[in-house]
Amino acid sequence: MDDHSLIAKHGGYKNLKSFQTATLVYDLTVMFCEQYVREWRMKDQMIQAARSGRQNIAEGSQASGTSKKTEIKLVNVARASLEELLLDYQDYLRQHRLPVWDKEQLEAQQIRALAYRSNRTYKTYSTYVARPESAANALICLIHQANYLLDRQLRALEEQFKLEGGFTERLYNARFKYRAM
Repeated sequence: MDDHSLIAKHGGYKNLKSFQTATLVYDLTVMFCEQYVREWRMKDQMIQAARSGRQNIAEGSQASGTSKKTEIKLVNVARASLEELLLDYQDYLRQHRLPVWDKEQLEAQQIRALAYRSNRTYKTYSTYVARPESAANALICLIHQANYLLDRQLRALEEQFKLEGGFTERLYNARFKYRAM
C-alpha cells in the first residue's frame, strides 16, 4: 500500500479465484433450478444463496479500501451462503434418492480437475448438467472448491489485518504525522 494513501487499494475481485468459482456456482445453479427444481420457494432460495455467495465477495472487495472489518464480514457471509447452498444440493439428492458422489469417485475427480483450467465458464461443466444427479454433484464439488478458496481468503485477510491494521489506524497515523510536521 502507498504510505501516502488513506484509502487502501481495493476491488480487483474479478481476478479472485473465489469470485470466479462463485460465479460458476451461481450460473450453474440458475441452470440447475430452471431445469430440475419445481418448487418455486426452493428455487428462489437456492438462486439467492448462490447469488449471495458471489455478490458478497465483490462487495467485500470494494469495501476493503476503508474497512477490513466489512471485507472480512462480507467474505464470511459469502462463505455461509455457499454452505447453505451446499446443504440444498445435498437435500435435493437425498430427497430424490440420488447418490452423493464420494470425493474419490472418478466423476468427482474429473470435476475437481477442471478447477485447474483457465477461463472456465458454465460451458466447461455443460456435460455434467444433462442429468440432475451429475449436475447436483458437480455443483457440490464446485461449492467445496469455492468454500476452500474462501477459507484461505479469510485467513489471508486476517493476517493482512494483523500486519497492516485498518482504515481507522491509517487515519490516526496520517493525522499524527501531519501534526508532527
